Amino acid sequence: MSLLVGLAFLATPIPDVAQAEAMIAERDAQLFYEAFEGCDTDRLRTFFDDSYRMLHDKGGTVAGTADEFVGQIRDGCQSKDHSVYANRRKFVEGSRKVQLLGNWGALEEGLHTFHESNNGSPFKPVGRARYIHVWRWNGEAFVLNETLSVDHGPY
Repeated sequence: MSLLVGLAFLATPIPDVAQAEAMIAERDAQLFYEAFEGCDTDRLRTFFDDSYRMLHDKGGTVAGTADEFVGQIRDGCQSKDHSVYANRRKFVEGSRKVQLLGNWGALEEGLHTFHESNNGSPFKPVGRARYIHVWRWNGEAFVLNETLSVDHGPY
């Protein structure tokens, strides 16, 4: 038996839709925490497929690769004084929809809001958007392959 065939037998099949939704919800929360608040870009990088890209209704192609996107987050985290300015993203409960894309991955759609704090003030809502994530199943976890971030507007 070839090595590739042997590895194929070791790969875990894609979870059913309920398991996929739970796994994706957890990954989504961790990903956005790191991108907005945690700033652990080494950990953040593990959430992305190498061929990741992000498209945005305001900026077009934001990133054409995972490394480019994570680099942008790293630059933003390094230039931000968290005691002066902080931002976070909150998922809108009940808005997540997940559907499987065959045995390849899953499509996630949801809504989120954006919140800011200046000089230690309480966080205030400043905007909202809809997102569509394409997650690829790699046999162990879902990794983000593509993001469409759309319908940005006021809170």
